[in-house]
Amino acid sequence: MPTTPPEDRLGFAGLVATPGFARLLGLRFTAQWGDGLFQAALGGALLFNPERQADPLAVAAGLAVLLLPYSLIGPFAGALLDRWDRRRVLLYANLLRGALVLVVAAVVLGGVTGPGLYVAALSVAGVARFVLAGLSTALPHVVPRRHLVEANTLAVTAGAAVSALGGVSAVGLRALFGADDAGSAATVAIAVLGSALAAVFAAGFGRGRLGPDGTTGGERTTAAAVARGFADGARAVAATPTVAASFAALAAHRLAFGVNTLTTLLLFRYAFTDQGVLRAGFAGLGEAVVLAAAGLGVAALVAPWSIRRIGRARTVRTALVVATVTQLSLAAFLSLPAVMVAAFVIGLTGQVVKLCTDAAVQGEAGDGVLGRVFALYDIVFNVGYVLAVAATALLSPPDGRAPLLLTGAALLYVAGLLAHDQQLRRRRPALQ
Repeated sequence: MPTTPPEDRLGFAGLVATPGFARLLGLRFTAQWGDGLFQAALGGALLFNPERQADPLAVAAGLAVLLLPYSLIGPFAGALLDRWDRRRVLLYANLLRGALVLVVAAVVLGGVTGPGLYVAALSVAGVARFVLAGLSTALPHVVPRRHLVEANTLAVTAGAAVSALGGVSAVGLRALFGADDAGSAATVAIAVLGSALAAVFAAGFGRGRLGPDGTTGGERTTAAAVARGFADGARAVAATPTVAASFAALAAHRLAFGVNTLTTLLLFRYAFTDQGVLRAGFAGLGEAVVLAAAGLGVAALVAPWSIRRIGRARTVRTALVVATVTQLSLAAFLSLPAVMVAAFVIGLTGQVVKLCTDAAVQGEAGDGVLGRVFALYDIVFNVGYVLAVAATALLSPPDGRAPLLLTGAALLYVAGLLAHDQQLRRRRPALQ
């Protein structure tokens, strides 16, 4: 099993010293902090607002609003990321997102519910997903390919932790501004700072610095590439068994995570009560986010170490097995402490699977199709999640106490493990 020699690793200081990486990291951190703040603030406005009441279906609709839009346009946007200057995409997308955040804040302040609020939030989320895909496709242009696993582990894991920090910031701001529509609107509006700072970082890159490489053709070719976006991404994934295997594992995790998310939200809102230092309600949800973020941080240490020693495939298998055991334990001991423990472990194992998938895509898919592959990645990452949330909303009791659903999530991890191994068997024996 190939490993990365210790002398070939840059470490944090070496990565940050790599031209362009520190700036791209700053862009990612500010963008994801704003995303985390926006999503948590909007979630609080919909679910934990005394002026509004939310049943499971309403919560599912809100989560769909935050996650579906880019997935629906992703195959086409991915083709554009493979043809447009990604520096300009990141600059203008962040400026647009900042303006749309202020629109959503005004809608929340006005007490708007239903389609009006959802359409406004859809716009923000759609642009945000475009930004994240642009960041992923830009990374190979600021870090040598032999260091992509190391750089991606730092960027994605730290970015996810910063996103969680944004969510925690929303909890604090909500306590400062209030939980009603006016306070929720003020909290949402603060997210514009993340977009503005991200645009400043993007403006610092030179034209063409972030790719794509070797773009050719005129407007007609571009239009054809956009129309073929989804099919191109799917073919690129199918042609690389290691990438397809990682996608299968990631899909299983996101489906299970969708079940966990909705049941957890409902439990904190309607079922749990405070237990010592553990809190129910929005504050308790903030504690769970902190624990999940801690799991992400541990994953940043565990994933590279495990990949070097046992390989990426065995690392994914181990993560899926641990997640399965955690899910079964959560179903058996459905309590506030059990949810907190599961938040940490699922955060860790899920991030390990994601890091392995990122490494497979960035290291084994060609730059010319990276945008389209990441668009398909986004569909796997979010559409499956939203479908699981929707199914859970239909099946879960109003208070979220659904041990059978949590057991079903464990079976999803098992299915992901089997699909992962089946895809890897398509490789030549010499590559196993």
